[in-house]
Amino acid sequence: MPVIETKDGSNTLYVQEIDECYHSTFGAIQESEHIFIGSGLNFCTKNNISVLEIGFGTGLNAFLTMIETEKSNKIIDYQTIELYPITTSQAKELNYCDFLGNKALFAELHSCEWNKRLKINDCFYFTKIKSDFSVIEKIPNFDVCFFDAFSPEKQYEMWTENRFELLFEHADNGAVLTTYCAKGQVRRNMQQAGFIVERLSGPVGGKREILRATKTLNRHKNQDNMSCV
Repeated sequence: MPVIETKDGSNTLYVQEIDECYHSTFGAIQESEHIFIGSGLNFCTKNNISVLEIGFGTGLNAFLTMIETEKSNKIIDYQTIELYPITTSQAKELNYCDFLGNKALFAELHSCEWNKRLKINDCFYFTKIKSDFSVIEKIPNFDVCFFDAFSPEKQYEMWTENRFELLFEHADNGAVLTTYCAKGQVRRNMQQAGFIVERLSGPVGGKREILRATKTLNRHKNQDNMSCV
């Protein structure tokens, strides 16, 4: 997979088979920090947070979350589902550590054993689950979900109402899910699954809108579900 430099200087990978990059070409780090850290992780007020990521990809979201724990001292139990991981040699081509430091820890995220919970540091526990989210029937419970699959045009089966129903069932009360995709059908699928969905401003220079879905206390699937516009 060719390495592409995005507009903030950080790299992404281009998947030729589906003609899509792992991140926005307007800025890989900028996108992840805005959508998943700022709008997702930092929106959660708990001190002990369970994070579920759909699509480990380049490992950038996990890396940023690990770095965030050093600032906040929150305890993060991070679990990520990925069927087609990039290789450690491909990970070495990415330049995130030039901006964020922690080169050894970034390498560890990619080289560590799959399907095993590991303690990366005192605040960050990490599990990579090698599985196909489009067919899996049991997932970890979570407080925060980073939904970072490839686009619905390329991976439709990842974005169906059935998949959001699975996520809703395993979301703890008050849990949030963030994603870069703001398509109407995706929003409606989330709402039909039971989430309250709001549109938020996207990262500067990138997508105009993103979505954040919340599992509200005492709300169940098929109750009235209004979207914030």
